[in-house]
Amino acid sequence: MLIASGFLFSWQLIAQNEVDALRYSNLIFGGTARYTALAGAFGAVGADFSTLSTNPAGIGLFKSSEFAFSPSLYVGKTSAAYNGSTRDDLRYNFNLGHAGLVIAFPTNTAMNTEGWRNIQFGFGINRSQNFNNRILLQGNNNSSSLLDSWVGYANGNFSDQLNGFDTQLAFDTWLLDTITGDPTHYNNAKPASGVIQRKAIQSGGSMNEWVFSLGANYDDRLYIGATLGFPFLKYSETSTYTEMAISPPANITEFEEFNYHSDLATTGSGINFKFGLIFKPVDFIRIGAAIHTPTYFYSMQDTYSNKMDSKFINGDTYSATSPKGEFNYKLTTPMKMMGSIAFIIGKSGLISADYEYIDYSEARLRSSNPEDFFNANDAVRNKYTTAGNIHLGAEWKVQQFSLRGGYAVYGSPFKSGINDGKRTALTFGFGLRQNNYFLDFAYALTDSKEDYYLYSATESQLNPVKNDIKSQNFMMSLGFKF
Repeated sequence: MLIASGFLFSWQLIAQNEVDALRYSNLIFGGTARYTALAGAFGAVGADFSTLSTNPAGIGLFKSSEFAFSPSLYVGKTSAAYNGSTRDDLRYNFNLGHAGLVIAFPTNTAMNTEGWRNIQFGFGINRSQNFNNRILLQGNNNSSSLLDSWVGYANGNFSDQLNGFDTQLAFDTWLLDTITGDPTHYNNAKPASGVIQRKAIQSGGSMNEWVFSLGANYDDRLYIGATLGFPFLKYSETSTYTEMAISPPANITEFEEFNYHSDLATTGSGINFKFGLIFKPVDFIRIGAAIHTPTYFYSMQDTYSNKMDSKFINGDTYSATSPKGEFNYKLTTPMKMMGSIAFIIGKSGLISADYEYIDYSEARLRSSNPEDFFNANDAVRNKYTTAGNIHLGAEWKVQQFSLRGGYAVYGSPFKSGINDGKRTALTFGFGLRQNNYFLDFAYALTDSKEDYYLYSATESQLNPVKNDIKSQNFMMSLGFKF
């Protein structure tokens, strides 16, 4: 998926906004290869380490202890169409999808009596998001420039009151200047011929979750489980925005080219709790339900810096660098509810389905100053809405060999008409299972489309960049039973 929601890019990195809230709330399915091959439709299936992060009752179906890990290759590619021009780029990332241990303890309850059959404990790590991607875009714009937006930010301020991360840099490189006789209003050096706009964005990092789970099995009919999760994240974004005059500038006050470079790094740590159950009314049907509390990221930190350089027709060049910025804040992501059903076809296979409900408008940014995120949280409420995610999966077994496939649809987090944030995933895989080990492989193709705005334009028309985002995940899981 896209490394950051493309609804609206903020040029003032000091202002964390609704884009950040969505980025860390909108998760993917990740974990083992078997779980991935079924598109995450495991809420009522269980006996897979990934369920410790989705429906913890799945741990209750483990009858033996197990250790497993899942190396993965991720490929993210974005095709960006802007004003009739299309560019694309991709990025590879090797990572660990999961690693974990489950220990199952029999209770020695007699088989002909009701009671708790097993108690399980599990701990390890599951990956829940991958931010690695590259985006290249370019197009001609005859109606607006980033500098038009910055004039709006700068107006009403003296030059020594400008923002050190954008408008001050533009002023210091002669891209903005005060109007003669009016030191608080500005004009810009935009060429009359229009500009070629280009941007390169590279993002990296991931979100993972340490999980500590307890589960139990009552009479092979009711399975319960709970997980204490400790998610942590690392996100980085480096971008260079360029504007070049379409034709030679008409006079020396118009720029020939300028570049605006931004670096952002975010780290965060949080905590959440999950509880789930699976009930088996008859042997071939399992029904699951789970609830996830909001994740409280109690420690979020952004560090950022910008720099700018300009070149004019007369050969003059200028450059300016911002200070190093740092900001600490907190984030609460929405709660999630899940319902699941699975049909177990004897020892031959299964068909399963999960439904997830999440209200993205419930995300909240906070800091020590209650006023810091008043506008950002208003934007979260006004732009985001509830969404339903559907996961479908199937598995068929021939002796020790299994063939798997799945499909998932993630509902758009945006209110109608704001943006298209829906995602789909097509998955398949296969595996070999013996008494004391298993080896699984999976492939997942995820596709989504989003509009991305280079900047805010209120006085002139700015067309969105149409991003077509595709990610591929190749995964292997190796596990040992004991």
